[in-house]
Amino acid sequence: MTLMDTRTEDRYPTRIPAHVAAKPMERTDPTVWSNEAEGPIDAATLASHDAKGFSIVEGMLSPAEVQGYWQELVRLSGDEQFKRDERVVVEKKSNEVRSIFEVHKVSELIAELVRDPRVLDRAQQILGSEVYLHQTRVNYMPGYKGNGFYWHSDFETWHAEDGMPAPRAVSISIALTDNYPFNGGLMVMPGSHRTFVPCIGETPDDHYKSSLKEQEIGVPSQNEITMLAAEHGIEQFTGPAGSALVFDSNIMHGSGNNITPFPRSNIFMVFNSVENELVEPFAARQPRPSFIASREFTPLTR
Repeated sequence: MTLMDTRTEDRYPTRIPAHVAAKPMERTDPTVWSNEAEGPIDAATLASHDAKGFSIVEGMLSPAEVQGYWQELVRLSGDEQFKRDERVVVEKKSNEVRSIFEVHKVSELIAELVRDPRVLDRAQQILGSEVYLHQTRVNYMPGYKGNGFYWHSDFETWHAEDGMPAPRAVSISIALTDNYPFNGGLMVMPGSHRTFVPCIGETPDDHYKSSLKEQEIGVPSQNEITMLAAEHGIEQFTGPAGSALVFDSNIMHGSGNNITPFPRSNIFMVFNSVENELVEPFAARQPRPSFIASREFTPLTR
């Protein structure tokens, strides 16, 4: 009797040994999986999102809502006992809160937000299916000493370390502070989502413990970043608090350090299609903890 091979095909190989030539490859999956009749996003915005890999929703939250969520972030980051929770990531040098993961399970406000039609309906429309939460977190970038995030594709990590088969996931980042060009706002390379860039190096065990503070494995080479920037250019997400950036899981993005007096914080939600459930990691010995990459695939409802 022959045993059936149930492994999922790896269409996006990454974490390549240094001696192997790793070349960027064309993405084989769609970016937008439905049309304007399936949700609140109009045809022109969907077409732009498909071409650029991101779209901006101005005023997704009202000023009063922003204030309420900001107070929630202050409460969470100021809880010294909670700071010892494994879901809380602190800065390497200052020990200040950098991110809080699985935040929808510690905040009723954010638990309601992930099911809000303004958020959920957009995710379902772009992905063309029911969705579940792959990850939630809040990011803090305090004034003067907030560290940025190096250039990377989220999908590369989610594929390698979480076992996400395809880039059929979308992130929605809602600004709770004003985003200026000078306070570490997120930079994206429009159109780069159509190219998958394999990364060099084997995934260390428990890599998340260091990578969430400063990622070194799972980032593209400077040569590849240079080529992508030359082809696609760089745009930056700026705008008032309450604005939202909706972006594809494979778009190349990053942010610089914040040395201004103006903090930058956001709520970050990742929605994955229920037709794209996680399998075993493609380039790691063990999957990351569920608070970083959920394996609860129950579809979200309002």
